[in-house]
Amino acid sequence: MQPSHPTAANRRTSRLPRGARRLQLLRAAQDVFVAHGFHAAAMDDIADRAGVSKPVLYQHFPGKRELYLALLEEHVSELADRVGAAMGGTADNRDRVNAAVGAYFDFIDADGEAFRLVFESDLRNDEDVRAIVDRGAAVCVEAIAGVIAADTGADPERALLLASGLAGLAESSARWWLPRKGTVSRDEAVALMASLAWRGISGFPRVDGEPLPS
Repeated sequence: MQPSHPTAANRRTSRLPRGARRLQLLRAAQDVFVAHGFHAAAMDDIADRAGVSKPVLYQHFPGKRELYLALLEEHVSELADRVGAAMGGTADNRDRVNAAVGAYFDFIDADGEAFRLVFESDLRNDEDVRAIVDRGAAVCVEAIAGVIAADTGADPERALLLASGLAGLAESSARWWLPRKGTVSRDEAVALMASLAWRGISGFPRVDGEPLPS
């Protein structure tokens, strides 16, 4: 008798460690949510994409909204980590501006287009979604503002306003650039936008009274 091949059902129910399964489900959900948005996505689609049964999916996430929120938390934290690392990676302020802009470009240009969940969600009116996105944005802005305040002596509100402007410039320009990146390289685009931002920020006197180096 010839040995039987694994059936589709057997392949779908192959066991993975819980953490690995959760990651698999999140990646599948990301693909579906990015392609279709929250409202048009179905748990059936996500289970099919992951190659699991719906009961397996529900073992990890009680519903579509909870799955979306978990995915959103992951990517908001990723962006905050990128910006934090950019601020802490150098003591040179011009390099910090370049790194901050680059952090947004790299997040938006990452595989899977997860940025669409953060910046283009069709669920932004949901209170929990809005809270997660706003909290992540605040962490990014505060990381940048801390450096601005330390170097310029600006009060917290003005430092936060300047940081918000830099973050907004980086996000909007990166999203505009993404479909056009075949005509302008990532490095050139980051350098252009960082130069634009630096021309403004470097005009503020440092806390010691000296201007920031141009």
